[in-house]
Amino acid sequence: MLNTLFRGVAAAAFAALFALPAWAENITITDTLDRTVKIPEDPQRILLGFYYEDFLAVAGPDAFERVVAISKDTWAGWRNLQWKTYAAAIPRLEELADVGEVGSGTFSLEAVVAAKPDLAILAAWQYSALGEVADRIEAAGIPVVVLDYNAQTVEKHVQSTQILGQIMGAEERAKTLADEYAAQIATIEKHIAALPKGDAPKVYVELARKGKDTVDNSYSGTQWGSVINQLGAINIADGQISNWGKLSPEYVLAQNPQAILLAGSGWSGRDEAVIMGPNVDSAVTHERMTAYLGRPGWGSLDAVKNGKVFGIYHGGNRTLYDYAFLQFVAKGLYPDAFVDVDPQASLERFFKLYMPVEFKGTYMTQLP
Repeated sequence: MLNTLFRGVAAAAFAALFALPAWAENITITDTLDRTVKIPEDPQRILLGFYYEDFLAVAGPDAFERVVAISKDTWAGWRNLQWKTYAAAIPRLEELADVGEVGSGTFSLEAVVAAKPDLAILAAWQYSALGEVADRIEAAGIPVVVLDYNAQTVEKHVQSTQILGQIMGAEERAKTLADEYAAQIATIEKHIAALPKGDAPKVYVELARKGKDTVDNSYSGTQWGSVINQLGAINIADGQISNWGKLSPEYVLAQNPQAILLAGSGWSGRDEAVIMGPNVDSAVTHERMTAYLGRPGWGSLDAVKNGKVFGIYHGGNRTLYDYAFLQFVAKGLYPDAFVDVDPQASLERFFKLYMPVEFKGTYMTQLP
């Protein structure tokens, strides 16, 4: 669909780009797809497709002075409260060109050309979905570097962070962030490895986007499903869906999970969603979560009877601070093994050290 959509882009727009002067200095980057890409040594006009908080964490509070275009809907649309928080702190965000969103089919090659970036940074999922359009971006003289925090592996998190450090001339800060991330995950894995065998709890996770009356996606092998697997728990969605999809209410009741994760976010226009994220009062989150307990049969679930219903911020997964969510879920599932771990303190420290906004809001919570 995307290929057909952009065949009509004017040839004159491309000609202007081919005429751009060669950069004075180049460096070579090997991206997360093992592609060797030559980019300007000091890029000043960046198209950033995703990973906005990670970009800020690595490059510092003035990072967006060098950004000219973004895929706005992946931020302002998907994580509206987060967008508002950063836009208030960084007014330039409202001025950036919008190149559209890949998944909805609004991504515009013409908008990319018009923004005149000297570098495009895309997520692996964006690059893959764009297909031939990504080739056309490069053919127009705009190098594309691919990052991948979505892989949810230490290797890709570290590599993506180091690449951002190279691009933005922030190698030392990137190394610190990458080393800290790897160390945090290693500590979690050490705790998990020491757990008694045969103690794995069953867990159900649902994207709490549509309210209690509408069953929404669960995850298998990706997103929160990957988190459950990393922690050695049993994800009841495994074997039932591929990547993401809905589980039947009857199946969830039959499985009787010992823990339930409701993934909330700062969506706009969703009056029954579990709202979480920047500047959200936990009382609002708890009110929305409590409604889910009114679903037929949920009162009999072990997770509900034992107070193991948790809210987790959907916008924080697959980021440089997502280790804090692993800590939180791990502590909820295995409180004795993680008694010395403070996930909230981990988040507060990360924001204090690396982010240009105050850490304030509800990112993780257990329903009282």
